[in-house]
Amino acid sequence: MLEKFQAYLQERLAITDEQAKEAVSCLKTKSFKKGQILLSPGDLKSDSYFINSGLLRCFSIDEKGKEHIIQFAPENWMISERNSAVFNEPSFFYIDAIEDTEVVVVKKDFFPAIQYVVPKILELNILMLHNSIRFMQKRINMLLGATAEERYLDFIKLYPNLTLRVPQWMIASYLGITPESLSRVRKDLAKKHFK
Repeated sequence: MLEKFQAYLQERLAITDEQAKEAVSCLKTKSFKKGQILLSPGDLKSDSYFINSGLLRCFSIDEKGKEHIIQFAPENWMISERNSAVFNEPSFFYIDAIEDTEVVVVKKDFFPAIQYVVPKILELNILMLHNSIRFMQKRINMLLGATAEERYLDFIKLYPNLTLRVPQWMIASYLGITPESLSRVRKDLAKKHFK
């Protein structure tokens, strides 16, 4: 089941089938059941995950037991906990499976190791890192200054297929609002679109 990750690399790097096959030949897939935790705070794991099928999320739990969802990762997305994966320090976050999920496990040394087969791979890695930073900067700005409605509309744009796959309380956690506030936003949007 490495075909999706192979296609992901080919699409972004314009490399041959042979190069892509050789690049992914060292990788393994792994399956996780719904609710299974891949990473917990304090863990040291250098793995990143490319999602073949299913859905993962990255989140924290505060002192009061409230969850704060940082990211969702549906199919064809990658997810990792950078503190652990890159800096070899204990994780701050959890990563768990919202649905039964199959991933490609991408080890920390994957990108440097295959640069001789696929010279452009380091460029892709840098682009992915910059894209992640851009995503987080926009997300912080939305949390600081956007209305609940604007945040919800941005969520739908970023994750167009998740509103039916994710419980409302998780979406609210991601948006930084209460489930009740999200219900009001959805009702208001429904009224606007039916007038």
